[in-house]
Amino acid sequence: MPINVPKNLPAKDILETENIFVMEDERATMQDIRPLNIVILNLMPEKEKTEAHLLRLLGNSPLQVNITFLRTASYQPKNVSTSHLEAFYQDFDSIKDHKFDGMIITGAPIEHIQFENVLYWQEITSIMDWAKDNVTSSLHICWGAQAALYHLYGINKVPLEQKCSGIFRHRIDPLMKKIELLRGFDDEFIAPHSRHTNISIEAPEEHDELLLLASSKEAGPFLLMSKDGKHIMATGHLEYDTVTLKEEYERDLDRGLSVQIPSHYFPNNDPSEAPMNRWRSHAHLLFSNWLNYYVYQQTPYEWK
Repeated sequence: MPINVPKNLPAKDILETENIFVMEDERATMQDIRPLNIVILNLMPEKEKTEAHLLRLLGNSPLQVNITFLRTASYQPKNVSTSHLEAFYQDFDSIKDHKFDGMIITGAPIEHIQFENVLYWQEITSIMDWAKDNVTSSLHICWGAQAALYHLYGINKVPLEQKCSGIFRHRIDPLMKKIELLRGFDDEFIAPHSRHTNISIEAPEEHDELLLLASSKEAGPFLLMSKDGKHIMATGHLEYDTVTLKEEYERDLDRGLSVQIPSHYFPNNDPSEAPMNRWRSHAHLLFSNWLNYYVYQQTPYEWK
């Protein structure tokens, strides 16, 4: 089944060239199917790229998925046109009276700012509180994961001496192999990370309601979830496409920043060589497992 996206969304053309089945509103309304309704709070600066990253993974499912893009009302993004936001995004006030089967909160390049000092922190926490009763399951990514861990569980981030950027190996906790989110995962897998902060490996163990599913010796905790499946946190970026870390690295160099080459990413550690995608299959597994076991299998047919 396809994802249902707004007509003329730029990401639609990208996905169709990749042979991903995308359906527009007009055709979707003619099908007698109860689709999953997913709201995406997109906090990334390059919103169109993030739209393509996420829709590519949400579209690889036998389920029909309706997508609603959400933006902050308390902060005006600087890297996307107002016309794009007005055409394809809604604010919280316009959706807060609706129920959603799933929600995704993306990362944001603001790790250096204390949570309470983020311009839209109050709005983000209001959305997370609203989701407790109005969303079946939420997937939090990178800064979105750290924000959820802080707001919902009191786990604060810690600054890193240097940016965690690259492709890192992760191992699944042997006690967690039967968790449905990990079905089909290899015992060891790789995933991209790109952030300036982390959480301690011990912090999740202090919370009985949290499970640490997978972690990396180099990058730290990666996959965490609440025992009820309502909150899933991924501190890295399995949704990144092949060249995203390359583009971020080159952007930082252009800004005159002192940055290291992303770890384990370029062949022979040479930025002139084209990187290879070695995490795509696990990205699809994570999103399809989340959609199936924590959204579709748990959500009511009719919300009350």
